[in-house]
Amino acid sequence: MKKLLGSLYLCCLVTMGMGQGNRWATTEQPLTEIDVLKKQITKPVFRDKDYLITAYGAQNDGITKNTEAFQKAIEVCHAEGGGRVVVPKGEFLTGAIHLKSNVNLHLNDGAVILFSRDSSDYPMVHTRWEGSDCINFSPFIYAYEQENIAITGKGLLNGNANKDHWWYWVGNPKYGWDETRTGNQRPARKLIHQYTAEQRPVEERVFGHGHFLRPTFIQPYKCKNVWIADVEVIDGPMWNLNPVLCENVLIERVRVIAHGPNNDGCNPEASKNVWIRDCYFDTGDDCIAIKSGRDEDGRNMGRPAENYIIENCMMKDGHGGVVIGSEIAGGARNIYALNNTMDSPQLDRALRIKTNSMRGGIIENVFFYNTKVGQYKDAAVRFNMFYDKEGSYIPTIRNIWIENLEVSQGGQYAVRSNAYESSPVTGFTMINCKINGVEEAYDVDHLKNVTLENVEINGKVYSSFNDYDN
Repeated sequence: MKKLLGSLYLCCLVTMGMGQGNRWATTEQPLTEIDVLKKQITKPVFRDKDYLITAYGAQNDGITKNTEAFQKAIEVCHAEGGGRVVVPKGEFLTGAIHLKSNVNLHLNDGAVILFSRDSSDYPMVHTRWEGSDCINFSPFIYAYEQENIAITGKGLLNGNANKDHWWYWVGNPKYGWDETRTGNQRPARKLIHQYTAEQRPVEERVFGHGHFLRPTFIQPYKCKNVWIADVEVIDGPMWNLNPVLCENVLIERVRVIAHGPNNDGCNPEASKNVWIRDCYFDTGDDCIAIKSGRDEDGRNMGRPAENYIIENCMMKDGHGGVVIGSEIAGGARNIYALNNTMDSPQLDRALRIKTNSMRGGIIENVFFYNTKVGQYKDAAVRFNMFYDKEGSYIPTIRNIWIENLEVSQGGQYAVRSNAYESSPVTGFTMINCKINGVEEAYDVDHLKNVTLENVEINGKVYSSFNDYDN
């Protein structure tokens, strides 16, 4: 009953205060919303029963493929009411792992799951690739329409990707591709965009072998009660943690280290009630990138990224620390990032909102609080409505609140924006921000209803962005 009442209260907060594009008036409003939301996001509870994968024939030599042993253990655990499927110390080579309801895949300290480099070990499934639904290679760890699932323990998930395996598929010489390779993802990427625009049924969007669309690493799809804790994730083919259309997701104390193409750390997509806390991201692309679908797939489904908390995380290398977009056609609302730390000469931006008029959608109610940043390259806060192609669906960005942002060695700008004159970034608040070391204070256009309180850039206090508050 308490959980139900809390959910109703949270719904009321959103409906009364935020859902209509209204602005927060005080810091206490989003902080109260965070407290309420935290009570709604809970980890699943599992039956007290262990299923050791070695009891189902798994070998820890790093050579024997253990795909069948993993699946047998998961199926038995699921059929008997759930529990932990335990991976003991050692290196276990496997293909795709498909989780079932009430199963916690648990890696003991010293356990390594090493994923096969053979694409034949990843069967075709209904998945989402860069925001578009399709039939493609299974993600390395996958679950479809399951409840109460987890990946826990202090072991290692090794995606085993490098410039000779998976990464070169992107078609970029930086990641190992050259003319001697058999192919790359570019034709298929263009084709999947075409299928999305035509709104072809998913069963007609078949890719897989010969198309070179890399699978994601971990993708629960349409799942409820998802928990990922304590594991280290390295060298995935592309996006690493990618819950899609999920509800009640808790990701905590996870380390993601991957420097391949599109190696985003965490991409929670069109999901509801997501809490990412105490994690570490050192990635070749965005550290955390919030998504809600590409173009027609995102708009037609109409599922926003909703009610996310990002707390006490460390972001190192990456295009952005906390990013919303670009596959954000379903919109995003109630995104709370607090007490995070970012620092790297390879980090481009601290908070980045990127979209375009092929996407459309409403991005609103973003609370960026108590953030410490060392170095970055581009801007501490970056709005861009012209990321990639233009179309006829003008996006909306509103109610963005930045408070207690401290930057010791900034990059080119403190704040940078590119918005439509017909759709300015509206309701932008900065309070108690101190940004040092930037080349220029700001480069902005089309901002509306801007509030700056105690904002210091390179030692100078700013109370407005001059003529740009229009």
